[in-house]
Formats: sequence, structure tokens, C-alpha cells
Amino acid sequence: MSSSPTFRRLPRAVREQQMLDAAVRVFSRRGYHAASMDEIAELAGISKPMVYAYLGTKEELFVACLHREGTRMLEAIAGAAAPDLPTDERLWRGLRAFFGFVGAHRDGWAVLYRQARGSQPFAGELAAMRTRMVEVVAGMLAHALRADGREVGETDLEVVAYALVGASESLADWLADHPEADPEQTATRMMSVAWLGAAQLLAGTTWPPPEV
Repeated sequence: MSSSPTFRRLPRAVREQQMLDAAVRVFSRRGYHAASMDEIAELAGISKPMVYAYLGTKEELFVACLHREGTRMLEAIAGAAAPDLPTDERLWRGLRAFFGFVGAHRDGWAVLYRQARGSQPFAGELAAMRTRMVEVVAGMLAHALRADGREVGETDLEVVAYALVGASESLADWLADHPEADPEQTATRMMSVAWLGAAQLLAGTTWPPPEV
């Protein structure tokens, strides 16, 4: 009788998700440069050569983590609200999905918006994801406003979308550090802060600067 351990064979897709789960956890805690493929392999319960065989180098593995977490986040936001909802409710549902993602995937958020931000070439990947998020938010607003019979200038939509995304990212960093905070309540607070001003801008009301 052999005493060597045996490993259950798993479909490739399942095994890859296990590796990505482990990698996200290690990268979020160690950072890209300090993370080791040995630790990732050990946490995933596989050999290091298998990690390389399935997902490539450490850089390629990190990019795969970014893509997976970013796709999960964008899909959660885009699928959160039905198109026939009022503009404010649709946006709130999108915010709730976003903060819900951060609350449920704090390691994924750390990889996306903390570890990737300061490391090249990953900052470019993060910028592309932020652009897609802005496009999702702007598209969500535009669709809802047209359903209300209103047309808003493209620049105003883009400005509001960038402002909402930037403010939400900052608040998400706070949420990630406060596990006791409720993601839905955080979304409602963000909506209260952002929407009152955004609604007026999208309606054509702007603050007139004083004459100097």
C-alpha cells in the first residue's frame, strides 16, 4: 500500500478558479512583488509547476486575477438594475451591487484598487477597467434618462459618471477596511451624498461661479 497522498482530479476550469482564489488572497496580503508562487501553490493545494502550466508567470497570474475580479465587479453592477426603473433607483441599485461586491470580495478589491494601482504594467489594466466602469455608469444614466423623456449632454453624463465612480472608489476603500460596515447602508450613504447634486446637474442646473 502506498502512503503517498492522492489528489482528486478536477476539471481544468475548476482547478484554475482554485488557483485564482489562492492568488487573489496572497496578492491582496503580500502585494505583487512580495507574493511568491510557492505560497500561492501551497494555498491552492497544488504544485508550483502546475500553476505555471495553467496560468503562466507571476505577472500573467496577476493579470488573470485582475481580469476575473474586474469582470465580476462590472457584471454585478451592469446586471443590478432593470432598465425600466427610475434613474435614481437604477443608480442606487448599481451602487448597492458595487459595494456588495467590495464587502463580499475584500481581497479582490485590494488586488484591483490597491495592489494594481502602484505597480507597472498593471496600472494600465486598472485604468482600462475604470474606463469601462465609467462607461457602464454613463450608459445606465443615459438609458434611464431617455426613458424619462430627457436628453442630457454627453459631457455632463461623462462628468457625473467619473465623479460617481471616483467617489465610490474612495468610499469602497473605507468599506474594505471596516468589515463591520453594512455595504447596503454604505451604498445609501453614497447615494445621498452624490445624487442630490448629480440630479440637479443632469436636469441642467449648475452652480454659477462668482465673478472675480
